[in-house]
Amino acid sequence: MMKQFKFNLILLVAFCSQANDAFCQDIKGKRPKIGVTLSGGGAKGLAHIGILKAIDSAGIKVDYLTGTSMGSIVGALYAIGYSGKQIEEMAGDMDWSTLLTNQSNQDEIIMEEKEEYGKYAVEIPYRSGKFKIKTGILESEELWLKLSNVFYPVFGIKDFNQFSIPFKCIATNAANGQAVVLDKGEIVTAVRSSMAIPSIFTAVRLDSMKLVDGGVVRNFPVEDVKAMGADFVIGVNVSAGLAPTSQLNNPIAILMNAVFFKAAEDAKKEIPLCDIYIPMPVENFSTGSFNRSAAIIDTGVDVGNRLYPMFKKLKDSLDAIYGYQPPPGPRLPEIKEVLISEVEIEGLVKTSKEFFLEFMGFELNKEYGPDDIGLMIRRGFGHRYYDRITYELESLPDGKTKIKFLVSENPLATAKMSVHFNKFSGLALIVNFTIRNLITDASRSLITANLGERLRARAEHMEFFGKHKNFATKLSAYYEFLDFTSYQNYSETGIYRQRYFNVDFHAMYSMDYRFTIGLGSRYEYLDYTPSIKAYIDAKGRTRFFTSYLMFKYNTVDRKIYPRRGMRGDASVEWVYGQKGNIVLLQNGQEILNTDTISLEDKNYLRTNFYLEGYIPVGQRGTITALAESGMNYDYNLFFQNDYYIGGLTRQFRNQVVFAGYPEGVNTTSSYASLQLGYRFQLFNNLFLIWRSNAMFYDLLDHQYLDVKSSFLSGHALSIGYLSIIGPIEFSVMYGDQSKQFQTYINIGFSFY
Repeated sequence: MMKQFKFNLILLVAFCSQANDAFCQDIKGKRPKIGVTLSGGGAKGLAHIGILKAIDSAGIKVDYLTGTSMGSIVGALYAIGYSGKQIEEMAGDMDWSTLLTNQSNQDEIIMEEKEEYGKYAVEIPYRSGKFKIKTGILESEELWLKLSNVFYPVFGIKDFNQFSIPFKCIATNAANGQAVVLDKGEIVTAVRSSMAIPSIFTAVRLDSMKLVDGGVVRNFPVEDVKAMGADFVIGVNVSAGLAPTSQLNNPIAILMNAVFFKAAEDAKKEIPLCDIYIPMPVENFSTGSFNRSAAIIDTGVDVGNRLYPMFKKLKDSLDAIYGYQPPPGPRLPEIKEVLISEVEIEGLVKTSKEFFLEFMGFELNKEYGPDDIGLMIRRGFGHRYYDRITYELESLPDGKTKIKFLVSENPLATAKMSVHFNKFSGLALIVNFTIRNLITDASRSLITANLGERLRARAEHMEFFGKHKNFATKLSAYYEFLDFTSYQNYSETGIYRQRYFNVDFHAMYSMDYRFTIGLGSRYEYLDYTPSIKAYIDAKGRTRFFTSYLMFKYNTVDRKIYPRRGMRGDASVEWVYGQKGNIVLLQNGQEILNTDTISLEDKNYLRTNFYLEGYIPVGQRGTITALAESGMNYDYNLFFQNDYYIGGLTRQFRNQVVFAGYPEGVNTTSSYASLQLGYRFQLFNNLFLIWRSNAMFYDLLDHQYLDVKSSFLSGHALSIGYLSIIGPIEFSVMYGDQSKQFQTYINIGFSFY
């Protein structure tokens, strides 16, 4: 496994331990300085941790440290004072699925933005009269904040030579392809620059440069640690070099090989400079194998354990020649709150300083710790006016602290796109155009269209008010044109087309990022036309008004496949002012004798309730629960506000998600249902999901039909994959009452 070692110093030490004292006096004057170099390699760089743990266990004092990319992150953490064991625990607790995306935790997005946040696979900003693509796919606000949090103990140190272990990391100047050695400034900016893989992570602006991953030119910076003064170098390399021809089977692999040509040549010169060279056996992992982080860390720990006797012999031999050197003690500076007395903001263009600070709830002359600052920044980020907020702290002479926020504003206009497929709604391209500050400095306007077999569209304008922008009003219009299959005894009987249109205005007050209460009214229009006639059909149109009081609650940590939290909504609605003409058809002919059926346009009360919750079980399991109910009281109209039972994803108005049956298998004016499930994470983005549900429906008396309460139950087993375009699920369902198996496919986020 260990392909190459150079034990120059060990051999010298072994010789001296047996030679006469006079001979050895010449080399006993100055203890050799030990340097460590950690290579880049993406997720494979987590294996470095095992070597650092072995070095700690042997009691070796590291004098200098260099790293590139993931090696710069692990190396910087060790340099500022974290032990190998502490870094291992930190890496094990990382939520890589969030850190390596552009998504923040869902519970940190304001309620008014939760529905839109994270729905689109592609977002293209519109700046200066043209659409501009970012320098990389990932900006990752959460990664910036995580780095700021773990490096908080050394916020006052701007010279990396003053760390517990002097440190340098390598980035690449994107303009000329030259290596940039970073040893001063903000450590967070330095390591984020060093790991900015071109086209994957956005480039980092530093002074007049745009920096990308140092692995492009110098992935294994041994020469730099020797230049710092290291006499003896331990080099750990997790990079296998360029991929062989057999693995160049896709454009990404070819691109990555081309990007790292120069680094591969440089490594040939760097490796011979090591006194102990450790090529890690991580060939079975890729740079993106963060879903296998535990296995990578274990691999490094196994190697470290095998090398421990060698490190211990090195330590003991050096002590025998140069005198005993105590093992390094705790090196990490104390983490404490700081009193912030000054604030500076860089990057504001369209929003004001007051607007920015109000969103975050920042106050001067108040003590803040790293978690406080992170929460404050997430609060500002959650309003979606900014796509990155980072910070720097500067110690002032009077014992106080200055904070500098570095802000990148979201563009005032963004075009967004995603793809969705579902058996019910078909294949569609969903396009969105969002504009901020169109009317006032605290507003959001958007137009969204579902371009597929049937057109659906929505337009809305939202205004924020109040000191902390926690009061909002929204004006919206919605249109859909859908085909519905009608069923009798769980068999298809016909198809009818429904056109639905509404105009809605409501006011909302958000007490925090979890709860909103609102009051509003909407105008609604419905039109029904049988397309493939059933034995009994309805045809016609109706118009009505609905005024409502609503409540929304959301604490889930992720939009899709949450691990913890709850989300739900409830409403009390008054339906009135109905006007329309609905007729019943039998075999396509109007039923003229409707004396026994009352279709009176009568005002009525309506209530809706929806609540789902998630509880983590172990590292990979999640228990899910969903409770729903809907009631139309004293209701005697066909279709106007009936509920449509069936389907695994919410596709349209008044749908009741229910495993085991297709959309619209039953319609009812009242129901109560409960779904329980279990989701197991097979791999990082692959899930196995079980759902079982039961429902009582037709709970309230009908004036137009003589029905009694009915029971329905069903189940579904799904394989789900979280992709760049959203969830991809293939399901097999079974209905207990229909005695039928169904398949169900959903790709991406639905329009509704």
